[in-house]
Amino acid sequence: MGKTKHTGPINLPSKPDPKLWVSKMPFGLGKVKPHHIRDTMKVMVDNRDNLPYAFRILTQGVCDGCALGVSGLYDQTLAGPHVCTTRLNLLRLNTMPAIKPAVLHADIDELRTMDSTQLRKLGRIPYPLIRRKGERSFSRLSWDAALDLVAERIRAIDPKQLAFYLTARGITNESYYAAAKVARFLGTNNIDNASRICHSPSKTAMKRSVGIGASSCSYKDWIGTDVLIFWGSVAANNQPVSTKYMYAAKRKGTKIIVINPYREPAMDGYWVPSIAESALFGTRIADDFYQVNIGGDIAFMHGVMKHWFVMELEKPGSAIDRKFVAEHVSGYEELRQHVKQQDWAQLERSSGLSRQRMEEFAELLAASKSGVFVWSMGLTQHRFGTDNISQVANLALLRGFLGREHCGLMPIRGHSGVQGSGEMGADPFSLPGGEFKGADIPRIEKVWGFELPKWQGDIVGVTLENAVLPEDHERKLKLFYTSGGNFLETMPDPDFIRGCLESVAIRVHQDIVLNTSTLADAKEAVIVLPAMTRYEQPGGGTSTSTERMVYFSPEIAGPRIEEARTEWQIYCDLASRVDPERAALVRFKDAQELREEMAVAAPNYDGVQKLKNKGDVFQWGGAFLCEDGICPTPSGRGQLIKVELPELRKPEGHYYITSRRGKQFNSMIYSTKDPFNNADRYDVLLSPNDGAKQGIVEGDAIVLYNSCGTFHGRARFADIAVGNLELYWPECNALLPKKVYEPFAGIPEYNTAVVMEKAETYHALKDTRYVEKRIAELDHEMNDEEA
Repeated sequence: MGKTKHTGPINLPSKPDPKLWVSKMPFGLGKVKPHHIRDTMKVMVDNRDNLPYAFRILTQGVCDGCALGVSGLYDQTLAGPHVCTTRLNLLRLNTMPAIKPAVLHADIDELRTMDSTQLRKLGRIPYPLIRRKGERSFSRLSWDAALDLVAERIRAIDPKQLAFYLTARGITNESYYAAAKVARFLGTNNIDNASRICHSPSKTAMKRSVGIGASSCSYKDWIGTDVLIFWGSVAANNQPVSTKYMYAAKRKGTKIIVINPYREPAMDGYWVPSIAESALFGTRIADDFYQVNIGGDIAFMHGVMKHWFVMELEKPGSAIDRKFVAEHVSGYEELRQHVKQQDWAQLERSSGLSRQRMEEFAELLAASKSGVFVWSMGLTQHRFGTDNISQVANLALLRGFLGREHCGLMPIRGHSGVQGSGEMGADPFSLPGGEFKGADIPRIEKVWGFELPKWQGDIVGVTLENAVLPEDHERKLKLFYTSGGNFLETMPDPDFIRGCLESVAIRVHQDIVLNTSTLADAKEAVIVLPAMTRYEQPGGGTSTSTERMVYFSPEIAGPRIEEARTEWQIYCDLASRVDPERAALVRFKDAQELREEMAVAAPNYDGVQKLKNKGDVFQWGGAFLCEDGICPTPSGRGQLIKVELPELRKPEGHYYITSRRGKQFNSMIYSTKDPFNNADRYDVLLSPNDGAKQGIVEGDAIVLYNSCGTFHGRARFADIAVGNLELYWPECNALLPKKVYEPFAGIPEYNTAVVMEKAETYHALKDTRYVEKRIAELDHEMNDEEA
């Protein structure tokens, strides 16, 4: 842990800087851009029945959107108020009334005509519900009846046939902690969280490289660093308030570099609504874009290091921080030899960039005295996601960009609650304050007062697959308890996932609204439990930001859904009913008592018990982890990792696809149009060069297909690397392969190869033999690649 403390928010410059303006036309008139004022007015209209409560949430609560950590309207990075449309769009989840009974109890097929956006707008879940096998609608039942039914079934099954999952939907650390404890109390290690499908490789890679599982620095380190790198991260879209930090960084002279297949308009220029100058004329964000191939990041970083080692031969110390490496890093010579063997031609093919561009980036980093590397799902959601992050850590260690001001490794979180999920133990590989192994197991057993199950729990993808195992299999999933989440829209191959969900005997959906997965059948019954939002929870709750700030969000006075309950209390009540004789072990009189135990179980969180009022916050670990280069590894040193190059072949007519986000929060979609490029949800972003090769013009109906599925969309030309396509998520999930997980962290593969054709060609030639032949070619090439 570091000794340096965060010094609090800083002020923005008072004078404008026209050199950074995107356009002299006020408010970006005539340009494709978000319309912040219009969107804000729409939010006000949507919340007109509860505006005072909505205002109190904004000014008193901690943001339930991304993990930047805005408390009320303020944060620890910049002085002045912050608000973004992502947070505003989520407001209605907290202020809307209950679903009308006539709608809630309608025929299930009527509800199934709605998508998740329409279901969300129906309102809050008002009371516990059940729909048994064969029943055409949900019926109401009491809390006692619902929890007794679930408890009875838990007692009747093997604990390995029970699983829990928690999304990041505004869920507090208290709920993660209670769920982690209750799962082990009930004898199961099958508990997972939303990090599994977004940032699990970040924690895995950082643990093995530098011994930490969270950001090593703070957002303040962006402001004044020599170079700020966004790697596969569109922070301007997914964490909009971060554009204010980028603006501040630009004003301090920081160079901002984006590494992404698509030249993201949101990172090129942005109109920051809370800064007058930027709101009027926009701000140029990125100084340069390096448009790598999808999956080409490892090759690109090999090229950077290869040039560094050449520079070192010519002039020692010109590229590598030799003092830092000598004192704080292991594996240097092994990595150097590994990188030396890489072939430039192969690195160019794989990365999609020229040797000149790789050397140019290498020299930029070599000339920088400080740097912060920020990344997101563009790096993590690959079958080699952990290796991607290890490569980033390699760069940081070689340059000494770790453990000091304006330097660091930052996996930027897209959810306000997810950082705390693993830290609280809601993870099959984690326990509060540690790992599910070694000395942490007896340590937690002592705190909790009961023995933990010792078998390894499953990641959520495998848990879902276990639902289709034979009935007598010891890991056949028979009861699945999920807090939020919609696997039909977040996992690859939705049809397969539906079959898994419907093969579970009893599914419990603890949530605030309905979604499409709630409506899927079950073998015996689907039970729906109404949860409170973080702003309704008695005693308040805490959440942890990307930069490890633990914020207190108080209970906020306002209307309530009468039968909704605090999530952590539901877990504890359920456990008490399963095993009444030991109920005292999982019983807390209030949130304060729960936080006091959290502080003991997770030593980094010592201080959470003192958070009681609006604005209370502390940062665990201090301003910098690995301060002064000392890593919490057995040797105290960072470890350079030799990463193998994934071969990416793209023969004629074959393309790699990846997913992108539009106007949405996770899978919750707020508009069919992307405000940054005006694309439709079924548009396929492709290079004009690829269109010309296949006789495709903009607007053409096209078909993408592989052995997993088929996608019908329209061609939309964009500044994207040749041979790469971007599609909107979750619409593209039918093309993604099921049962493919990253070997170290278990994240599903969210990228794949497809055939692209004009729709008229595809349908004209769509006889079985033609399509099968094309898919067979693709599968053969993919198998060769993985071999």
